[in-house]
Amino acid sequence: MHDPSSNEVSHESAVLSDYIAGTLDRALPADVALKTKYHVLDTLAAILSGSRLRAGRLAASYVASTGGNPEATVIGTPLVLPACSAALANGMAGHADETDDSHLAGRFHPGCGIVPAALAIAEQQDRSGQDLLRSVALGYDIGARTTLALGFSRPDTARHSTHSLGPAFGAAAAAAALLRFDPTRVRHVLSYSAQQASGIPFWQRDKEHVEKAFDFGGMGARNGVAAATMVAAGFSAVDDPLSGKHNLFTAFGENPDPTRLTEGLGSRYEIMRASIKKWCVGSPIQAVLDATVTLIETHALKAEQVRRIRITMPDDRIHIVDNRTMPDVCVQHLAALALVDGTVTFESCHDRERMNDPAVLAVRRLIELVPSAELTIATPARQAIVEIETSDGRHLRHHAKAVRGTPENPMDGHEIEAKALDLMLPIIGEERARALIGAVLRLEEFPKARDLRQWLSA
Repeated sequence: MHDPSSNEVSHESAVLSDYIAGTLDRALPADVALKTKYHVLDTLAAILSGSRLRAGRLAASYVASTGGNPEATVIGTPLVLPACSAALANGMAGHADETDDSHLAGRFHPGCGIVPAALAIAEQQDRSGQDLLRSVALGYDIGARTTLALGFSRPDTARHSTHSLGPAFGAAAAAAALLRFDPTRVRHVLSYSAQQASGIPFWQRDKEHVEKAFDFGGMGARNGVAAATMVAAGFSAVDDPLSGKHNLFTAFGENPDPTRLTEGLGSRYEIMRASIKKWCVGSPIQAVLDATVTLIETHALKAEQVRRIRITMPDDRIHIVDNRTMPDVCVQHLAALALVDGTVTFESCHDRERMNDPAVLAVRRLIELVPSAELTIATPARQAIVEIETSDGRHLRHHAKAVRGTPENPMDGHEIEAKALDLMLPIIGEERARALIGAVLRLEEFPKARDLRQWLSA
């Protein structure tokens, strides 16, 4: 390990801090820039829709009570508040439900933490739309690589939550880049990020998606912005939090490999490995709904024709969605709801009253949930098998392998835009929603990222 008394820093710290410091001067490949725009759009849509859900409303009310300098937009409200406050509120709204994106390899939801932090600092520092895009892509790179380098075990046995750690370091990196810090100050931001690092997987016991919204989005966004703005205010820090007797890896690592922090930087863009959800539900349920709706559409299947349902899922994450009290993360409820309604929508996925619907409950009682070790190690990941026995003796089966919205089976631009429009329309109206979609798709043309505010406030 690197000697903490030395004036030199470890190789990984030097490479990482140099890369972050040069972000705004480094062009993104065209395909990466386009994918980044789609993830920014998807996240802004998630924040707008989430601003009307409980976590989003509570977060906005909380930051409104704290006041402060008008630096950044609290999306979906008329509030303009300090960057840390806006990042917290927008991060919680971004994960107020299960609408936001995900990154399977990094095991976190990047957008809800990274985009709010980047937007808050871009507004505060009067950065351009192009700067915002480059910082967001960087945030995905650093957030994913941090959790990969820590070497966490299976989701059902890990002691620390990748869902909190990934956004925190991704947000901090994006903020540091937008502040145009030199490599030394970048390392100081990472030092304060390491000190604030947290995340315990008991978020799985949250019954209302409020603490979970903080753990996944708000905490990382706020802490990343706080780390960067403290350094901007002149805070000094330990020069290398990634090596020495005590460091990030000794504190949090399970099977740590610091070289993964810098592996492929500049050639492998993690945003290209991120997923945009088709269904506004928990990630482990995406394949189940893909399979269920395929069977409904292929066989003109009605709920009253169903005698028995068997759902097989990976055994390392089945516990996250098994008989949960929140409708958008309960796999039995959502499969039954799809069969009763013919599909699921954002509205139906978040309607708690439908969990007491006799027709849905009747189908739900027919469901057997089966954990599978084979599906846990299958490639691509997050597969599911849905088997339905009908009252007329048919045995229907669909194995969803490449989930719609994942890199293996991506949604096209029209689908992503349609999803965003559906989420934003009830909040800001069709004219503004369409204008925002167009603005994000030409974001590199905006001299000021702050100009998005005209469509994001309400």
